[in-house]
Amino acid sequence: MTGGRIATNILRYRSTEDTEVQGMINRRQFVYSAAVGMITLLHQSRTSAAEYDLVIKGGRVIDPSLHVNEILDLGINGGRIALVDTNIDTNGAEVIDATNKLVVPGLLDVHSHYARDAEGPRICLSDGVTGWVDAGSEGADQIDDMVAIARTAPQPARVLLNIGREGILPNGDTHDLALADVDAAKAAIARNREYVIGVKARLTEGVAVDDVEVLRRAQEVATFFGLPLMIHMGQTESPFSVLVDQLKAGDVVTHMLAPPPNAIIDDTGLIFPAVLAARRRGVWFDVANGRTGHLLWDTFDRIMQAGFWPDTISTDGNTTSRSATSVIDFPNVMSKFLNFGLTIDQVVARATLNASRIYPVFRDRGTLNVGAPADVAVLELREGTFEFVDNYENLRVGNQRLFPYETVLAGSRVPRV
Repeated sequence: MTGGRIATNILRYRSTEDTEVQGMINRRQFVYSAAVGMITLLHQSRTSAAEYDLVIKGGRVIDPSLHVNEILDLGINGGRIALVDTNIDTNGAEVIDATNKLVVPGLLDVHSHYARDAEGPRICLSDGVTGWVDAGSEGADQIDDMVAIARTAPQPARVLLNIGREGILPNGDTHDLALADVDAAKAAIARNREYVIGVKARLTEGVAVDDVEVLRRAQEVATFFGLPLMIHMGQTESPFSVLVDQLKAGDVVTHMLAPPPNAIIDDTGLIFPAVLAARRRGVWFDVANGRTGHLLWDTFDRIMQAGFWPDTISTDGNTTSRSATSVIDFPNVMSKFLNFGLTIDQVVARATLNASRIYPVFRDRGTLNVGAPADVAVLELREGTFEFVDNYENLRVGNQRLFPYETVLAGSRVPRV
């Protein structure tokens, strides 16, 4: 096989762009990484047609890992990307016609709750989600049930352990400090080490009785195993600057667009210095759209205008999200940023490449590079008038929206449900 349109073995990693905007120093934009090598576009002709199991024809391939955004075909063989080129000969292969569609790496949802229901993995897969992390639905007492769902999911799936041993509770995960049980959490992780890949602490006032101490205990558990910690922020009792100072490189701040009190911005719209310092030392900032208290359009605008763009976009979704107007599905959440702040390449990067860098289970995902697992989301980008809802029932109108069209997992087409 000769003449591949996209050269092989190009991997891109997380990088930063530091820009001064409106007097703010050290603005960080995690769009996607600078190239390790240059893409080589080859135009040689093939002497014989390669055989493929599946060919995705005529779509606009957007792959931030390769800095590609053009009309191309994907040839898939043996569950992996075999060729990215123009006019691939199908030669009897199954064909997905992606004309006027976007072809992107499979979406990676780093904050979800799909392990709360056995149907969750299948539902999100049909929306283009080819890898997910359940962000702390359960604690030490019930984590084995979550692991069982992740273990049997069709796509790569992992879970974070809620530091509250009873998981998400109506009256607060750690409303009693005794629920933040370090020994129970360590034992739960030890027996599920392959599938528990981090710790989660929900720190909203009323959820955590003492957010600083809950965070300290969660970090003690995470550090013991060398794992990242994800903290749920927004409306905390303690100032966020106090909390973020406890985070280490590789930890994740989720719900980063949550409004005051104790948001990541001050009353004048500037990002707190402690937040900027956290990003500089390698802390990730994630969206996690969700339903309640996590996204307000006014705060969204101020943070985006300050240039503090998210590292990753995620849903905080579950099996009922399709009926929740604030979430619906992953492509709908992506559409909010496409309409109100980012380009399509930047949006795709935050749902694929950047997300693949947080957890090792996804390190070979988030790309359409030759040789990578053939996990692909085919999306339809429609033009029109679309309503987007924040967590406070505020409507905003945009003129573009992404819709799931086809999903390919490990080289096989997935039925839409």
